[in-house]
Formats: sequence, C-alpha cells, structure tokens
Amino acid sequence: MQNIHKKIVKRLLLGWLSLSLVIGGAVFYLEMMKVDMQMLGMAVDESHSFTVELDQASVSQMETLKQKADEFLKGHFIVLELYDEHKRQILREVSPGREATEQKLERYAHPFPLENAAYHKNFLIDGKSFIQVLLPLQDKSGELIGYFEGVYQVDAKTLRNIQSEIIRTLLLVVAVIFITAIMLYPIIISLNRGLIKLTSDLLKGNIELMDVLGSAIAKRDSDTNSHNYRVTIYAARLAETLGLPSAQIRNLIAGAFLHDVGKIGIRDNILLKPASLSDEEFTMMRNHVLMGVDIISKSEWLAGAREVVEFHHEKFDGSGYMKGLKGAEIPLNARIFAIVDVFDALTSTRPYKQPFDFEKAMDMLRRDSGSHFDPELLRTFSGIASSLYQEASHADDSTLATLLNRLVNKHFINA
Repeated sequence: MQNIHKKIVKRLLLGWLSLSLVIGGAVFYLEMMKVDMQMLGMAVDESHSFTVELDQASVSQMETLKQKADEFLKGHFIVLELYDEHKRQILREVSPGREATEQKLERYAHPFPLENAAYHKNFLIDGKSFIQVLLPLQDKSGELIGYFEGVYQVDAKTLRNIQSEIIRTLLLVVAVIFITAIMLYPIIISLNRGLIKLTSDLLKGNIELMDVLGSAIAKRDSDTNSHNYRVTIYAARLAETLGLPSAQIRNLIAGAFLHDVGKIGIRDNILLKPASLSDEEFTMMRNHVLMGVDIISKSEWLAGAREVVEFHHEKFDGSGYMKGLKGAEIPLNARIFAIVDVFDALTSTRPYKQPFDFEKAMDMLRRDSGSHFDPELLRTFSGIASSLYQEASHADDSTLATLLNRLVNKHFINA
C-alpha cells in the first residue's frame, strides 16, 4: 500500500507541471498583452509631444514641421511620417543611422485606422523591440485632419525590466501552484487514509479467505497445510528467479495455494485411497480440475488463479489433461507450477508412497524434461531447487507459514 503514497506524489507532481504549463501559459499571454499595452502607452504618450497643424500647409510650415520632426526623433522614435486627411503623405523623417531598420519595417504593410481608432504593431528586429503606431490627428473641434505614424524603439533597460517582471510573475505562479500541491498532499492522504485502510483490510481478508479455502482441502487431502505452503513458496521463488512482475506472481501464489481446491468435491474413497486408482477412479479424480475452476469462478478476485487451477495437469508434450495443451499454449504460471507440484509430491510422504531423496527427485524431473515439463523452466528450477529443498522440505507448518507470509507481504501488501 506504500505505492499509493508514491502514486499520489507522482500525480500531484504531474498536476503541478500540467497546471504550471496551462496557467503559466495563460499568465504569460496576459502579461504580454499588458506589456503590449504598456509599451503602446509609452509610444502614444511620447507621440503627444509632437503637435502639428496641417491646415493650409505652406512651405514655411513644412520647414517648421521638419525641424520639429528632427528634434522629435532624438527621443525613442526612429521614424516619423505625417499624412493628411486623404491619407497622402506630407512628411517622412528617419532618425540618422536608422535607415536599415526602417527599410526592414517597410516590408510590413499596415492599414489606416478608422477615424477615431489607433493602429499598432510590435516588431522584433535584430534583437530589438519596436512598436509601429498609426494615430488619427484631430483639430480642436474633433475633425480628422490627418494621421501620425511613428516607429518607437523600446530602450534596452525598459525591455530588460519588462522581461524580468514577466519572469518574476511566471516564477511566482509556478511557486504558488507548487506550494498548493504540497499543501494538498497531507489533505489527500488524510482523506484517503480510511480508504487505504479499508482497501488493505479487504486485501488481507481476501488473502485470509484464500488461506482458509486452501486449508479446507488440505485437511481433507493430507490433514496438513504443508503441501500448499511448500508448492506456493517454491512457485513464487521460481517466478522471482525468472524475473516475473509482482502482478503475475500474485496470480501464481493464489493459483498455487488453490490448485487442488476442486478436490473438495472428490469422494474420500478415491481422494484418500492408499493404492493406485483404477481408470474409472482416475477419470473421476480428474474432475477436480473442472470443480476447482467452477469454485474460483465465483470470485472475481481469484480470476488470476484460474491459469494454475485449470492447467496445472497439462504436460509440455500435450499428453496432459484437461485440454491436452502443449508447449507455450500452456500458461506460464501453470508450467511453473507443474514443476514444483511434482517436485513436492516426489519429496513428500503420500498415502501411497514414501518420499524420494532430493537427488532421486531431481533425476525424475529431468527425465521428464520436454515431455511433462518446460525444459527452460526446469533448468532454472534446477539452479535453486537445492536451497529451496533445504529451506522448506522438512520445515513445520509454522515456519512455512512465516516464509509464505513474507512472499505475500512482498507481492500483495507492499507491491
């Protein structure tokens, strides 16, 4: 269940990044709009310092306008153009040394504004920021008398201040979202603590019911849980050696513990018979597979156990039952379990036999490699079988239960 905390942290971080991108993008757009208006305001304010009278323009007036324009261009404006009310150009001045920049700006056409509206556009040329403004000019009575057009260059210091302000604002937004995410973590954990406990209790309850169900058949079959414990431990350790994920090992553990649950429906005179079964009796014994599948089908939680319950008597060469599957047609968990089930049967006391020693049991397994067992899986099992045998074959139920609980906690509780 500790993974729930990791998942919450990951999702909060993902939420923080997503919100930072979305809200940060929106804030950046709004800030740019604000900056745009701010720079436009500076340009318009400075343009107001250039006052003209265009009525009945004379040569002397044009000379005066030109002198005013030259003086005006010593500020932030690098280009100044005047148009009459018919949109005819009557004056054009460029700040000395700015002709190249002005030529680049000429590539961008612009519309004339409506009578009482202004037009502006921002440009970034050679790493410098410019604003082109086009303003209607009116006389004292409010009548349109012409147009003022200018190109305003934002000075480097102002531009740096604007950029710094945008960066500070964005960092503040990201920091606020991050702090909010951090503050949400304990709240979410607190709200989910009850749900986490309930989920954990339900999981433990399901595991206990699986244990009870497995123990019930063990009591009928051999009056002990040892076989179920051992084959489950062997199967899980083999799966770990193979590097299988916990999700698959969980299904294997459930299937191993419940592999013979269908035997609960087999009559005692067949189940506990100390001698070999007749053909008719063996046919009836085989039905424990179908009964087991029917039993676990009542539980969605045990659905993953079906591969072992239904197919653990299949053989690698296709001579097993109930469906005669062969090779990779047999689910991997069932192929794993077939090896450890027979290994434990060979090394354990049964009503009809005494246990074989370890070497004899392994020889018998290797003899059936490729026929009963998957050769690759058997080779892997051979590498760990000795240590597993020493650890579990003669251990009592209490020790085996402890070993199994560690595996259950590892793959069910703490996975």
